[in-house]
Amino acid sequence: SELIRGFLLSGMPCPSSCPPGLLALMAPGLALIVTFSLPSQAGDRRALPVEKPSGVKGRTLILLDVNTKSPVRIISENFLSLQLDPSIIHDGWLDFLSSRRLVTLARGLAPAFLRFAGKRTDFLQFHNVKNPAKSRGGPGPDYYLKNYEDDIVRSDIALDKQKGCKIAQHPDIMLELQREKAAQMHLVLLKEQFSNTYSNLTLTARSLDKLYNFADCSGLHLIFALNALRRNPNNSWNSSNALSLLKYSASKKYNISWELGNEPNNYRTLIGRSVNGSQLGKDYTQLRSLLQLIRTYSRAHLYGPNIGRPRKNVIAFLEGFMKVAGGTVDAVTWQHYYIDGRVAKVTDFLKTRLLDTLSDQIRKIQKVVNTYTPGKKIWLEGVGMTSAGGMNNLSDSYAAGFLWLNTLGLLASQGIDVVVRHSFLDHGHNHLVDQNFNPLPDYWLSLLYKRLIGPKVLAIHVAGLQRKPRPGRVIRDKLRIYAHCTSYHNHNYVRGSITLYIINLHRSRKKIKLAGTLRDKIVHQYLLQPYGKDGLHSKSVQLNGQPLAMVDDGTLPELKPRPLRAGRTLVIPPLTMSFYVVKNVNALACRYR
Repeated sequence: SELIRGFLLSGMPCPSSCPPGLLALMAPGLALIVTFSLPSQAGDRRALPVEKPSGVKGRTLILLDVNTKSPVRIISENFLSLQLDPSIIHDGWLDFLSSRRLVTLARGLAPAFLRFAGKRTDFLQFHNVKNPAKSRGGPGPDYYLKNYEDDIVRSDIALDKQKGCKIAQHPDIMLELQREKAAQMHLVLLKEQFSNTYSNLTLTARSLDKLYNFADCSGLHLIFALNALRRNPNNSWNSSNALSLLKYSASKKYNISWELGNEPNNYRTLIGRSVNGSQLGKDYTQLRSLLQLIRTYSRAHLYGPNIGRPRKNVIAFLEGFMKVAGGTVDAVTWQHYYIDGRVAKVTDFLKTRLLDTLSDQIRKIQKVVNTYTPGKKIWLEGVGMTSAGGMNNLSDSYAAGFLWLNTLGLLASQGIDVVVRHSFLDHGHNHLVDQNFNPLPDYWLSLLYKRLIGPKVLAIHVAGLQRKPRPGRVIRDKLRIYAHCTSYHNHNYVRGSITLYIINLHRSRKKIKLAGTLRDKIVHQYLLQPYGKDGLHSKSVQLNGQPLAMVDDGTLPELKPRPLRAGRTLVIPPLTMSFYVVKNVNALACRYR
């Protein structure tokens, strides 16, 4: 057994002179190594349990090594990106995007894309007028407090006088009035959502200025989804309103990428009239021609078609689109929500079957894309932990992080180039920042990911010495491990360092021994746990035992690691998420960009 363990730790293959008996003994361990080395097939097979030698008692020990020679995938620097829903025009939050606190939070997640899209994309009309008091979307002064509206106007005038990045410091009373207004509008928005009937929404030039200012100040690249439901009698796309928006944006020299529509496979349920994939492909071709006529956007990026979950009819829609416009778009996009937010329970976020549902979708999308445009980049846009706006104390709690972090790991390991999180700030409960502008657990998880994880994805090799598990309780399912080169932007670590991130869904702690190239290296631990008495329902988190909170409106806290001595076994507490930077590995895959 010591010889077997020696081979596993070294990563060396068994020599040809191995006796048959030794090969037979090693077979279960090798099966586990293969299982963990191929994360893209995680949902397809069951790992073989490894019997613990009779002389070893007690806890489970996982042996972990990483292939440091070359990456298995390279994803975008903007891999983790953000979304804002057009509902922020309706409920008034768009007027507060100039808040110093919001900009500070968004800057923490840069570089990233900021996608402005959602259910109300296809009910959005652009009007090139500047008077914010008369033309802003949503309720007017008579609906609410006149002096609240006047405060908004005065804030706009003050912003206009600023040069460069326009930042505001809104008085507390102004924010309190906005929260009251948003709470009333929340009921209206929910009613529209559940009835699937949406009212038209007006985006003024002033509103577009505020949106672009927020993206630009935060270091985010804006992606704007145009209304695809403006149709001519022959069902072709009516581009007149979009052209007005494009011309205004070009006059301001706004650097924007573009999309057309949101979940076009669902248009029949919205307006009683469908648009098939080939027709949408023609519409995208028309949009590309429009962009080429405007000098500012002649080389702008175009993404689509942003379909929903790839069921049979949706796959047929995508095939029709790809035949016509596969070469027109710069990346193919779709969206995914894991759970119906109206019936979610905290235990849902711990189900391994739920974590694996995304794998099948990825394969379906990749099959179609590679049939028509091999090598075309694929994005997952509009991903959320729950649908229907989410559920308070669930989709905005620590528990939702298990799904979010696993989504990031799974998508990166399977070569999805970008994932867009719905939403940065929203009227529901899927957001990263709440309406007090306080970061929620998934924000801190995303911030750690941005600070520590680079675009190069590495293969992992794992062997487990464990007691025979009960049927269906394979250790692989509940212990998720991913590895990347450490972010080049993090100057605390030299190039060649490696970051592991680990999800432990077990209700017991797990021990991991670093082997091979990782053996006897100093490790920095970033352990994220819920803070306070609410446990998995908590909306606050602690890092290595210290609660995380903003220092002030312009300053994020320092994310301090806990150094572990070289060679120390990693102890992963139950129901936690953690990052481990293995220092000075000098990994060949990670030395150069």
